[in-house]
Amino acid sequence: MFSTFYETAKNSPFRSPLGQVQCEGAPAVTSSHELDLEPVHARQISAAAATVDSCEFGSNKYFALCGIGGILSCGTTHTFVVPLDLVKCRLQVDQAKYKNLFHGFKVTVAEEGARGLAKGWFPTLLGYSAQGLCKFGLYELFKVKYANLLGEENSYLYRTSLYLAASASAEFFADIALAPFEAAKVKIQTVPGFANTFREAVPKMLKDEGINAFYKGLVPLWMRQIPYTMMKFACFERTVELLYKYVVPKPRVECSKGEQLVVTFAAGYIAGVFCAIVSHPADVVVSKLNQSKGASAVSVAKSLGFSGMWNGLTPRIIMIGTLTALQWFIYDGVKVALGIPRPPPPEMPASLKAKLEKR
Repeated sequence: MFSTFYETAKNSPFRSPLGQVQCEGAPAVTSSHELDLEPVHARQISAAAATVDSCEFGSNKYFALCGIGGILSCGTTHTFVVPLDLVKCRLQVDQAKYKNLFHGFKVTVAEEGARGLAKGWFPTLLGYSAQGLCKFGLYELFKVKYANLLGEENSYLYRTSLYLAASASAEFFADIALAPFEAAKVKIQTVPGFANTFREAVPKMLKDEGINAFYKGLVPLWMRQIPYTMMKFACFERTVELLYKYVVPKPRVECSKGEQLVVTFAAGYIAGVFCAIVSHPADVVVSKLNQSKGASAVSVAKSLGFSGMWNGLTPRIIMIGTLTALQWFIYDGVKVALGIPRPPPPEMPASLKAKLEKR
């Protein structure tokens, strides 16, 4: 999948802002002097030219395609790391039995075989696909809407706050879509003998606790996911900006699509480490809450104590760091493959520059 993205970008006639496009049947042009062309000043031609975009930036189609990118990035990556997620959840709810990451894998395989590591993969795939649709699609929507409300200059000056507000708004709705599947997944993974599949778990949960079984973890899920997503998007956006400014030796417009995707992956991993740390205590509470019948978030937090809410942090940093990097890589790769507009990092508006120069 990723090699396809790279080859598409590599073979694209628009991979360089200085590249030439040769039409079929037209005489070859070796130099600008043959056409007596004059250089065009005060204008930059982006590598992602408007002629190759499949939709207009900020259109309904743009938001829909971004949602598809979110489905592919979140659904696939979370399903890929289900074994690690399963052991992480068990470390969080039963520290006595599962002493550390490697011991957790060993005990799980010994008791349930290698297939036991895949428990909960189906609700994970469904839940995080639905979450990805809302997370990425609505983030792009809110980012454009909030930027329009602020205006061009304020959107640049307060862009970090803009990213935080847009991502928090998107995640609020994304977690409503995720909550029922997350509750079923945790039950399957952490309650021995409860159910082996999503189809078995749903009727049992309805019988035991009614519809509340699927949404009792929504508030702690918001507590976990909203800070996580705010960090994920704001940290990623600013890291990309800083990488192009201080690390990458040439402007983004001169980078190939493959080089841009490498920057995306690096920024995604950096963001992922911070995401894991800020959201971990709430993640432990969600796991314990969905395991215990009739418990509340407050009672679970009190029983765990401060140190108990950091159980399983190491595997979660590994999981979330890798996960976030892959999600951004896939999301950006889908944008390349589908021809979705990919605006460069923000630059100071000319009007703001003029105001600052007058001071």
